[in-house]
Amino acid sequence: MKPLTKIAIVMGGYLLALLVAIVVMYIYATLVDSPERQASSGMAAFGDSLLFLAVFSIAAMPATVAALYFVRRSDTFWRLTSVVALCIAMTGISALLAYLFNFDANSMFYTWSTLSPLRILLAPFLAFGFFLCSLFAFTPIYRNRLRAATAIEAMIFIVWIVWILAFRR
Repeated sequence: MKPLTKIAIVMGGYLLALLVAIVVMYIYATLVDSPERQASSGMAAFGDSLLFLAVFSIAAMPATVAALYFVRRSDTFWRLTSVVALCIAMTGISALLAYLFNFDANSMFYTWSTLSPLRILLAPFLAFGFFLCSLFAFTPIYRNRLRAATAIEAMIFIVWIVWILAFRR
């Protein structure tokens, strides 16, 4: 198969996933429209963005699998991807620590502390993506790096959920 055909397949898959996510969000918005939703529009918009991200992620899975299949023999791609995945996982660890230590307003880490839940909410999506990559990785060392990044992201999210549940009681 020609490289241009591979690119067209992957891009077409992502375009289709985008259309599916837009249609699902349109249907959802028409079904749940209410005065209460209008009153807290900021919170509703954040929830809508998370729903859009989840629907797009699921709908884009076939295109992502095709892309990973097409690059399965590229040593350079997997080397770079596995190192970047570990670096991204390290940002998750720092976000979790910033959230747990909850720096005060006078600290230079205060902004990172307040934004850390947004990074932590991405952890399940990143964990799934890293796991998917580990299934197609070229060599065992790249698979192990991607599995380590998957485990780190999963633990970040689990610790955060346990922490929130422990202090809500």
